Amino acid sequence: MPLAMNREVFITCAVTGSGSSQDRSPHVPRSPKQIADSAIDAAKAGAAIVHCHVRDPETGKPRRDVQLYREVTERIRAADVDVVLNLTAGMGGDMVFGSPENPLPLNEKATDMGGASNRVEHVRQCLPEICTLDCGTMNFAEADYVMTNTPGMLRAMGGMMTALGVKPEIEAFDTGHLWFAKQLVEEKVLDPDALVQLCMGVPWGAPDDLNTFMAMVNNVPSSWTWSAFSIGRNQMAYAAAAVLAGGNVRVGLEDNLWLDKGVLATNAQLVERAVSIVSNMGARVIGPDEVRKKLNLTKRAPL
Repeated sequence: MPLAMNREVFITCAVTGSGSSQDRSPHVPRSPKQIADSAIDAAKAGAAIVHCHVRDPETGKPRRDVQLYREVTERIRAADVDVVLNLTAGMGGDMVFGSPENPLPLNEKATDMGGASNRVEHVRQCLPEICTLDCGTMNFAEADYVMTNTPGMLRAMGGMMTALGVKPEIEAFDTGHLWFAKQLVEEKVLDPDALVQLCMGVPWGAPDDLNTFMAMVNNVPSSWTWSAFSIGRNQMAYAAAAVLAGGNVRVGLEDNLWLDKGVLATNAQLVERAVSIVSNMGARVIGPDEVRKKLNLTKRAPL
């Protein structure tokens, strides 16, 4: 298909993630204050959306504590800069098996499996404008770890998000995830003006070569809004690729720790670099108010 460059681009900053990056860079935020401050700095640098996980303030390990999400939400909402809040709902689907010869019982210490209501509870209480919906199960980097999102779980979670008035951001790690997302729209679990994040280069989902990327893009319905990112060294290359292919941009420390070779980045620096790329391509970076109008979002206070 011919390329149709996006001329009005929003940038999402994925602030901290849930990976084991907390000990690899001093800039990866851990506490709710650090996460909120980093998100606010990213917004000041040009991010219209901030995508937030929470971590244990002491160890930096990923958590699903509603109170941590509430503190992050309240701090961002009280800031002197406006930004669209996107909270993850991807936690609670972590299944870690035993050894290849003895896969059962599961590794109970590493496994974190929650029910649909439990996985969405922080969304219900905090009421962000957007929350993520990882639209499939996949092998995810580590030898015995599976990111688990069954069709039944996704129908339940997606229905809850829609009922709350929080827009799901479909996280698609492969073309099959987009196939099922279209099924959710057909079933009216999700609204027809869906929002998608194309997640490229994450082992073992879709690789980040351009042929695969365009296969992903070509599987997104024309009425949907989409963004894309790649992890690691290709993060900024994908900022340009996404705009050129008609989409929007995601950067941030969840996906990449480096600004340049040997130079650790902050979230604000990554956003500034993305703003420069988008602007130099001749596109305009849009702000949170325009994003809310584009995506039909409602900003609300926590319950």
